[in-house]
Amino acid sequence: MRAVRYDRYGPPEVLRTEQVPEPTPRPGQVLVRVAATSINLSDWECLRGRPAYARLGGLRRPLRTPVLGSDIAGWVEAVGPGVARFRAGDEVYGDNLALKGGFAEYAVAPEGALALKPAGLTFAQASSLPQAGAIAGHATSAVRPGDRVLINGAGGGSGMFAIQLASAAGAHVTGVDNAGKLDFMRSLGAADVIDYRAQDFTRTGPYDVIVDLVAHRSPFAYRRALTRGGRYGMVGGGVPTMIGVGTVGALAGLVTGRRLGILAVPSGPKHFEPVAQRCVDGDVAIRIDRSYPLRDVAEALTYVGSGRALGKVVVEIAS
Repeated sequence: MRAVRYDRYGPPEVLRTEQVPEPTPRPGQVLVRVAATSINLSDWECLRGRPAYARLGGLRRPLRTPVLGSDIAGWVEAVGPGVARFRAGDEVYGDNLALKGGFAEYAVAPEGALALKPAGLTFAQASSLPQAGAIAGHATSAVRPGDRVLINGAGGGSGMFAIQLASAAGAHVTGVDNAGKLDFMRSLGAADVIDYRAQDFTRTGPYDVIVDLVAHRSPFAYRRALTRGGRYGMVGGGVPTMIGVGTVGALAGLVTGRRLGILAVPSGPKHFEPVAQRCVDGDVAIRIDRSYPLRDVAEALTYVGSGRALGKVVVEIAS
């Protein structure tokens, strides 16, 4: 089978397409013939090995996951011993974060990471949901009508869903991203938009909820942007910011009546299927900016890593 592999951290040029043996599912695993894999910021981070936590799969070079791509959708090709929920031919999707392997014609995934694909979604649409949908659903689960919600990094995949979910909950949503995404964020339901290059969003507000998908500022800056009793949740960003939010930020928040912390997003079907159902029902839209063939994974990752993607980017592998 064809697979896009890498054996060292670096720019997209380190990727190469190779012919490799088709994987065999072990006990509890499912072999999926991949139809589509969406790109997440985590794929870009694991490719480059930055931030530092992206090297958990190997400090000097990637050891466990030489093929990136976790959000997969496709057909069950075979099942390993002990798998009871799926059989060959089933259409499935899921976040295969532990094993990855989605930038290939076949991938193995734990049975528990997968769900049956809704008939109302294409494979490309389904592949866009597992990680981004779970993040957005969890991050906005406590939003209430009338809340002032700010989403930093709102023009990407997770932000696309988070804007819509928060708006549907009755919140006044402010989206933050680069100037090229302002109209896109408005189209999703953001009442206000901010170009982070032109304005410091931590000096606006205050906000009841801040969802930070690309955190790089001081925890004290986040604190001043919150109302008393407000909540700040960091989903992604730099390691120094993560340490600051998890230590100084948490303590400062307790003293001032504001909650700052790292948002640990659970994975698995029960966390992304509710968002998928809302997409099927027409309550939430899936915006796919671009689709690429398998041979152009490097180009697709570059596009996402440059911050230009409006919503999701998908690699379509089989039809």
